Amino acid sequence: MLNFIAALLFSLFQSPQFDGAKLERMVQERDQLHAQWRSSESKKSGIFGNRTKKDMIETNEWLERIVSKDNQIMDELRMIGSIETTVISQEKDDYKSITLKLEQDVQALKRAVAERDKQIEEKLGERRIFEWTTLIFFLSTAFLGWWVYRSKKASVG
Repeated sequence: MLNFIAALLFSLFQSPQFDGAKLERMVQERDQLHAQWRSSESKKSGIFGNRTKKDMIETNEWLERIVSKDNQIMDELRMIGSIETTVISQEKDDYKSITLKLEQDVQALKRAVAERDKQIEEKLGERRIFEWTTLIFFLSTAFLGWWVYRSKKASVG
């Protein structure tokens, strides 16, 4: 179990986003408690160098303090996790609103492009009308010129 907690704490210090000062202080306090537990574990105040009931009770008290400190560390980690979750959800909402605004901008640009395409088609339509009018005028003038030419030639000759 101590290895698991040590591994957990080691992995925490590798993440730069955690509030390291408070957590590091708590881990140092736990290390001190662990050292005191080790020294109480080695106490043998009984007859013939055996452990007494008092020695075992003291050792258990140190273990209870260590477990209490571990619980405080876990509570701090949960709080950090909930803060990160809140920050992530806020960032998600921010990105969602940015995406929505960009989609609205894209829709506005699509409408502007469609309107511009419609204007271009109208201009092309007006140009075709002008081209047809010019062609009809040219053919009418050519026909009228040919007709005048034929009528003058017929009246002269």
